[in-house]
Amino acid sequence: MTRRTPLNEAHRALGARMVDFAGWDMPVQYSSVIAEHEAVRNAVGLFDVSHMGEVEFKGPGALETVNGLISNDLARIADGQAVYAGLLNEQGGFVDDVVAYRFSPERILICVNASNREKDFAWMKAHARGVTPVDRSDDYAQIAVQGPKAVGLVQRLTKTDVSQVGTYRFAEGEVAGKRAIISRTGYTGEDGFELYCAPGDAAALWSALLTEGQQDGVKACGLGARDSLRTEMKYALYGNDIDDAHTALEAGLGWIVKLDKAGGFIGKDALVAQKAAGVKRKLVGFELTGAGIPRHGYPIKKDGNLVGETTSGTMGPTVKKPIGIGYVPTELSAEGSTFDVEIRGRAVPAVVVKTPFLKKS
Repeated sequence: MTRRTPLNEAHRALGARMVDFAGWDMPVQYSSVIAEHEAVRNAVGLFDVSHMGEVEFKGPGALETVNGLISNDLARIADGQAVYAGLLNEQGGFVDDVVAYRFSPERILICVNASNREKDFAWMKAHARGVTPVDRSDDYAQIAVQGPKAVGLVQRLTKTDVSQVGTYRFAEGEVAGKRAIISRTGYTGEDGFELYCAPGDAAALWSALLTEGQQDGVKACGLGARDSLRTEMKYALYGNDIDDAHTALEAGLGWIVKLDKAGGFIGKDALVAQKAAGVKRKLVGFELTGAGIPRHGYPIKKDGNLVGETTSGTMGPTVKKPIGIGYVPTELSAEGSTFDVEIRGRAVPAVVVKTPFLKKS
């Protein structure tokens, strides 16, 4: 049975086109993907991300327990900070990519992808050595407020001084009179917040943000804009760009892997060995230099031979170019390397470029 977030009726009232996404009935767009994309780049957009999951570790030893599960290091950050990290399998591939919030050494909250909620919780429960995780997914709704006018919008609705909440930091307070975790995180490349609130408060908070944001040009945004925004930043999407068969080093996410972390983590030994032997394939960003739009699953060929696969692709609404992400042999990963992307039987030339595709001023 398809699941619904607490904002499902609000999406329908706004005329959203709804689709099934990972078993959830979610809005893909309200007006147009490009208009919603541009609203986030130039003003502010709202996303319902209540389908994401949350797992809590609470009690003495919570930090040490989570640190044994994730690739990044919670011991290196302060209370009130968050880290992007991988849950890795023994081969160094991704069980999922997550954001871990450090409330204190005895309380850690992990936000996981919607498609992996049940899998991740079962994996954490099986591998946790110390504190037992609790699935809190049904206790939270989540609204992402993203764009250059996001900070001003949220500030007008809260007494918390959000100017003091730095990137990848969070505070607890009230927004529009509703208790919320105010997290300066996001998945669009723009400034903004992800607001975690009680499911019963989500509709009122969503409505308050839409009403107060009218002066900013706020738009409700769907999954379509979320995908084009994150692709322009080369942010990885689980199931497309990262999965259990590709390691963090291959994905270019070595910066979230702390091989020197005290106590280690699952997957460390495989990554140490891979680093010593040399990475054989890498996830790169490319632009098409011929006509076409790259899409997930399109073959990547060199001199007619299959060498890789496109994992994500789109016509970037802001960069106004056909851009893609894909795994290629390491010898083809340098900036300026060329290959072909096969689009419906036609070889379209492409060149590896520096990422993110969108250069922020």
